[in-house]
Amino acid sequence: MSIKHFQLNLSRRSLFRFGAGAIGTGVLTAGLGSNLLAAEKPPAEDEITPDKALEELLDGNERFAKRKRRNSNQSYSRLVEVAKGQKPFASILGCADSRVPSEIVFDQGLGDLFVCRVAGNIATPEEIGSLEFGSLVLGSKVIMVVGHERCGAVDAAIKGAQVPGQIGSLLEAIKPSVESSKAESGDQLENACKANILAQVEKLKSSSVLSELIKTEKLKIVGGYYDLDTGKISVVG
Repeated sequence: MSIKHFQLNLSRRSLFRFGAGAIGTGVLTAGLGSNLLAAEKPPAEDEITPDKALEELLDGNERFAKRKRRNSNQSYSRLVEVAKGQKPFASILGCADSRVPSEIVFDQGLGDLFVCRVAGNIATPEEIGSLEFGSLVLGSKVIMVVGHERCGAVDAAIKGAQVPGQIGSLLEAIKPSVESSKAESGDQLENACKANILAQVEKLKSSSVLSELIKTEKLKIVGGYYDLDTGKISVVG
């Protein structure tokens, strides 16, 4: 089935029907842009849980921060393996900042992470739709919204920067978090960055698709704050 047919078939009504019938039985896919196959199949005994997926993410970041990366799943044989289909265990909604590449900072490899990146790590409709696909169809067990120290987009929103083109749409999405964190003590930029992470987590949780997965304990959504100086990610919220 093509992506076009996938989009046509998963109407709002059929998506709920799909969620009720297929989420609990498992979904197999040959990957985004190729054949999509849904089959009723009980979960494998060793299938990763949302808690285990989060633990794997944080363990990988711990290795990265301590300069003990394994560089796993980055071989040619892994490339050949995942060319046949993908089943990422985790999804990342991260900032487009070049200093925060997800596979590196989490010490993961090909086929491990389903990654969406946009300046300010904001949950746009397109990003939400992508993450719904990553969780509902590809089987990702955890979504982490990763913001970072000294985020330029958040800083620009704080300063009310006048920007050209579509850049302003990013800042508008961040402004509510700037306002909600103004009264907090401490560093204003750090507070706003963390408030923005939590705001995007809540926006993702409001998705009917993702909330259903959370309700059935198939998914967890959390926030993470990346320290540019140490490479360490701390859970937010």
